[in-house]
Amino acid sequence: MVAKKPRIVIIGAGMAGLTAANKLYTSSSSNDMFELCVVEGGSRIGGRINTSEFGGDRIEMGATWIHGIGGSPVHKIAQEIHSLESEQPWECMDGLLDEPKTVAEGGFELSPSLVESISTVFKNLMDYAQGKLIEREESSEEVDFCKLADKICKICPSNGGGPGKLSVGSFLRQALNVYWDSVKEQDQIEGCGNWSRKLIEEAIFAMHENIQRTYTSAGDLLTLDFDAESEYRMFPGEEITIAKGYLSVIESLASVLPHGLIQLGRKVARIEWQPEAHQSSGHGCAGRPVKIHFCDGSIMSADHVIVTVSLGVLKAGIGPDSGMFNPPLPTFKREAISRVGFGVVNKLFLQLSSRHDGRDGDYSKFPFLQMAFHRPDSEWRHKKIPWWMRRTASLSPIYKNSGVLLSWFAGKEALELETLSDEEIIDGVSTTLSSFLSQPHKQLNSNSHGVCNGKEKSVDGNRVRFAKVLKSKWGNDPLFLGSYSYVAVGSSGDDLDTLAEPLPNTDTLGSAPLQILFAGEATHRTHYSTTHGAYFSGLREASRLLQHYRCVGV
Repeated sequence: MVAKKPRIVIIGAGMAGLTAANKLYTSSSSNDMFELCVVEGGSRIGGRINTSEFGGDRIEMGATWIHGIGGSPVHKIAQEIHSLESEQPWECMDGLLDEPKTVAEGGFELSPSLVESISTVFKNLMDYAQGKLIEREESSEEVDFCKLADKICKICPSNGGGPGKLSVGSFLRQALNVYWDSVKEQDQIEGCGNWSRKLIEEAIFAMHENIQRTYTSAGDLLTLDFDAESEYRMFPGEEITIAKGYLSVIESLASVLPHGLIQLGRKVARIEWQPEAHQSSGHGCAGRPVKIHFCDGSIMSADHVIVTVSLGVLKAGIGPDSGMFNPPLPTFKREAISRVGFGVVNKLFLQLSSRHDGRDGDYSKFPFLQMAFHRPDSEWRHKKIPWWMRRTASLSPIYKNSGVLLSWFAGKEALELETLSDEEIIDGVSTTLSSFLSQPHKQLNSNSHGVCNGKEKSVDGNRVRFAKVLKSKWGNDPLFLGSYSYVAVGSSGDDLDTLAEPLPNTDTLGSAPLQILFAGEATHRTHYSTTHGAYFSGLREASRLLQHYRCVGV
């Protein structure tokens, strides 16, 4: 009688799932060891990686950046498959970091020196939070950010998340106030509408906070845990996008798998497992301990299931009315899932249209625009700018001279974006641009008098027209229910490790081992929220199974 091969079912054909499948299938002598299957609820592979086209350009609806090329497995694969160069224009964002134009609400362009001074404060504070800032000797004119930040940690020990819990948002705002107290008396800015220097600095600081919201997916930085920031790791080197699209990496991982191994349109309704000692009679097919029930009514049995769904789906899956797991996951696992943060980040693309009369038809002059808004409670704010635009940091061409613009949204603004019609979006963005680009630009300098100097504008916001828009909708997509994870106040890196623990627990004697394994970016303690974190987690769980079977001699 021929012995059964262990059956491994991977739920999800994103980065984690396909990495695990690739590893299990290609490992030496293992491709005949298992029955392997990948089931994907959607109609495509990639998960939160979704390369598309818009206005003739290649764009990313989901994952966009390789976060540091030094040591990144994603960068290595992209190099090997020659995906870092392309004849088709792509979303490379080659001007945002080098040539940004920062404009304050009302049309006042801010001089680079003014922007840089407060931007450096923000950067140094985040470097401190992330453990990058090393105390050093500084001149008497400079602020010692290490001492300043240490002071904040002492005077602001709690943020409502429990004893000793400090949020990144609370830390940043307390630090800004201490910074203002520590510098010389502020120069006054004259002739610049209703902007004082302090208000401008606060607006620039808020702009960077909003960028940080999209980096982390924390809709409110008051929910982002301060202590966990120093555990997060980035690879060294520049951050780049993939010329031939992130999907090319996914397709490379999937290309080694036999036809039919990946099954699309297979949405999982429930996973039955055996936390207690396994009884072969009356459960499963051919004695396998796990049964996967699909929404179409079909059932698949397995010895091991690698669950790679998003943390958003897991959060919904542990709800009282869900029943995604039967029996429910153990308390320690459910509590960790509940505590870890999972936010929504969406991207908005807008295609510029040329005017029929030929005026201002060349949009190569559209700036890499950074926007400094008035405070939400300011009487000077432009009343017609919609609230969902006010925490958007930038609106920029996806590469130099591109006719496609990109803006990022996080939190409740990202969710609101999903509900808006194209006409509402175009109207809101156009209204915002009319405030930032339609006034005779005056440049706010950081000279001793802070005088506004006239400067010619490059684009008239009133004359900007949009042909069409495209937006991502990660928050309300039932296959994702959000974008990526963060360590929330009240959580810690330990919770990410708990998310990665397989079930049943090793202490459960007599039960079939490794029935449910967990992979995905939210299960990696130091590289959560990234594609390479998902990649590493897929390798981890595949290696766990390979080690298990090689150890027991199968």
